[in-house]
Amino acid sequence: MIFGYIRVSSDKQTTENQKFEISRYCEKNGVKIDKWVEEKNSGALNYSKRELGKLLKKIKRNDTIICSEISRLGRNLFMIMEILNICMSKGCQVWTIKDNYRLGDDIQSKILAFAFGISAEIERNLISQRTREALARKKAEGISLGRPKGKKTALCKHKLYGKESEILKLLNKGCSKKKIAQKCGVDRSTMAKFIATMKQSSK
Repeated sequence: MIFGYIRVSSDKQTTENQKFEISRYCEKNGVKIDKWVEEKNSGALNYSKRELGKLLKKIKRNDTIICSEISRLGRNLFMIMEILNICMSKGCQVWTIKDNYRLGDDIQSKILAFAFGISAEIERNLISQRTREALARKKAEGISLGRPKGKKTALCKHKLYGKESEILKLLNKGCSKKKIAQKCGVDRSTMAKFIATMKQSSK
């Protein structure tokens, strides 16, 4: 079977452009799409949680997946490599129109997949190295790593300063601490502590 795979990132985008590109390519090359797979999901979302994951489970040897470009499969090189590996191990070909890739079970495809794999490993190592170097530099400069204790709570309480009268009015109206917390953009425990502090200050 030949599958036409289309992915856009959001509901605001349309699948029509990709479908037109694939249809035009197939018409020129005498290829017929047996089934279309369309979805509106971010490429950063793991393929197993997308329609693509369902497609990868049912593909068989000699099937073909055609998409407009390889980035439609995923947003990062590691994920794309994993997807291509599944396709190649099942004997399924992946064709991309803009990139002009023809990935199958032949030696040329395996060389290209190997090059992808090397690139992914280099990218992963570089990211890891840059992270270690940045952390070491901050430590050498005496910068404390991680969020300071109590910083989140302090920020939440800061949101409540100047709203004492508003909070009191809501309490007098019978509003729950949970609803008041939601209205002020803090969690319930922070609101409860702030109200307790207010009561102590008024004594």
